[in-house]
Amino acid sequence: MADRNWRNQTAVTEFILLAFGELPDLQILLFLIFLVIYMATVAWNMLIIALVMADQQLHNPMYLFLGNLSCLETCYTSTLLPRMLASLLTGDKTISFRGCFSQLYFFGFLAATECCLLAAMSYDRYLAICKPLHYSTLMNNRFCLQLAAVSWLNGCLATTLCVLFLSQLTFCGPNEIDHFYCDPIPLRELSCSDTHLSILVDFILACVFTLPPFLLTLMSYMFILASILRIPSTTGRQKAFSTCSSHLTVVTIFYGTIMIFYMLPKSDTLRDLKKVLSLCFTVVTPLVNPLIYSLRNREVKEALSKAVSKCSFHQKNM
Repeated sequence: MADRNWRNQTAVTEFILLAFGELPDLQILLFLIFLVIYMATVAWNMLIIALVMADQQLHNPMYLFLGNLSCLETCYTSTLLPRMLASLLTGDKTISFRGCFSQLYFFGFLAATECCLLAAMSYDRYLAICKPLHYSTLMNNRFCLQLAAVSWLNGCLATTLCVLFLSQLTFCGPNEIDHFYCDPIPLRELSCSDTHLSILVDFILACVFTLPPFLLTLMSYMFILASILRIPSTTGRQKAFSTCSSHLTVVTIFYGTIMIFYMLPKSDTLRDLKKVLSLCFTVVTPLVNPLIYSLRNREVKEALSKAVSKCSFHQKNM
């Protein structure tokens, strides 16, 4: 009987992203803040990509992964922020059914790919610190490119299966999502059909595609820490730690905010906190990642300094 009533209702053709609707007086201010963040994020990440491509000193596995990560971050923030900026500027909070699932797909695809890229980068640091004599043999350019390709493929496959099952759900009731992007959890809560299979598929996919990269990252840093502690001199320990400190900072911010966000209980009192946390790993992280790598990495700072010097030299000669 319930199924028949669901079918008799009008199917949802669009969703309403409430986002920051409870702050009507701050819409323009929020628009300006997020516009600056978006422009800075794209500029910084494109700069990292350009440096990695142009500077021969950065043509090694670590910076190839960094270039992939910067490319991913540019796409990542471009999946969410332009839609949010348009909503803040025009006040139109609606998003079509297809638009919502397209945003969900690209967001999930890029997030899953980032998990794999961070794992590949942690494995690269493990080989560099724990097996320095074999590093050039084990982490050659071919293997590095294979790891990067597998990371993107892994994210694509996992998200395709997830979104495929989620899109089979029936949406015929409320269409308001209390978020600034289409997230699978609030989206699933709006469904008027059985969601058990979709939840089970998500759990299996997380165990197969997301958990292994996280465990690989964790294990890599456990071995790295143990190896660093065995170095007798303080200078040696500091030098070894400096080679992975930037990546460790990025990993901590990324996984820390995501884990807190999804582990917090569903509660109206925590709703605003969860929005802030989601802003951290979707908006702030893509902005600070290139800053962390450029400010804490000697090779990147040197490449940036050389690029600035070349630009100044060409301007003087013009």
